[in-house]
Amino acid sequence: MLRRICAVFVLFAATLCVPAPAYATTCEDLYVPVTVALLPQTMHGRLCAPPGAKTVVVLVPGGTYNASYWDIGYTPEIRSFRLATNNAGIATLALDRLGTGQSSKPLSTLLSASVQATAAHQVVQAVRPRFAKVVIGGHSIGSAMAMIEAGRYRDVDGVLVTGMTHRMNLVSVIPTLAQMHPAPLDPATPGRDAGYLTTDPGTRYAAFHTPGPIDDAALAYDESTKDVFAATEAVDSLTLTTVVIPASRQITAPVLLVVGDDPNFCGLLGSDCSSPAALRASEAPFFGTSNLQTYILDGYGHAINYAPTAPRYFGVVGNWLKTLP
Repeated sequence: MLRRICAVFVLFAATLCVPAPAYATTCEDLYVPVTVALLPQTMHGRLCAPPGAKTVVVLVPGGTYNASYWDIGYTPEIRSFRLATNNAGIATLALDRLGTGQSSKPLSTLLSASVQATAAHQVVQAVRPRFAKVVIGGHSIGSAMAMIEAGRYRDVDGVLVTGMTHRMNLVSVIPTLAQMHPAPLDPATPGRDAGYLTTDPGTRYAAFHTPGPIDDAALAYDESTKDVFAATEAVDSLTLTTVVIPASRQITAPVLLVVGDDPNFCGLLGSDCSSPAALRASEAPFFGTSNLQTYILDGYGHAINYAPTAPRYFGVVGNWLKTLP
């Protein structure tokens, strides 16, 4: 009898020592009403929030990408920014830019970087009541939109810039643009007018991943989820971030800028990406805030979320987000 009592006690004590399972991150689709050229549109985003998250990062994808860029389904434990950020206790809202994914698809001529920034601002305002801090982030042309939004409206607590600097290496960029074709000619991007562009089949490694290692499965996933961008989005992305006084000069919130060994923005005619300190010195004149931090993910190109070493940069971002005032 005593043995049975002891056995029950040991079992009970062991049960008490087993940690309770963590509450899982919950995700939901948001369809936020926005206005473009006085016309009602809808911007879709995937909001994923771990329990108790007080900070949300609103994420704008780059050209020919959509919200899936932030939650890559191929080896997500390595390549999903969303998963890594949620595991750090921070919420994410990955957007489909207007014209892409599940967002409205207006005439391409109605779209510009400024229009997309204004739409993102309306999303920021929509989620602001749910979180104590709202950070806006972007990739490539999405970073231009994030900087325009942050500089124009000053309604965010931080700005994450990835895959972009203020100095573009046209020697690399022009061939990339030359490998685009009108979206109506591509069965992967139906329902768009000829002002929307997408990449030629088989060109995405050279455009977005070089000099990274070739991973055929990752490239296949990238090809299967490719989207579009409107040619008109590129025009004021350049003028509002490089040619005239950059919109980023109006940013007062802290900024974290992350690039890889990106031939589109580093090197000849581009920024100095030889070290984080050199990159900061190269980029600091373009920002209004003195709170600028930089990080370089060595060994990969433009689409750094696809890098096999992406967890390094995810960790840097997570730590930075937790230090925001």
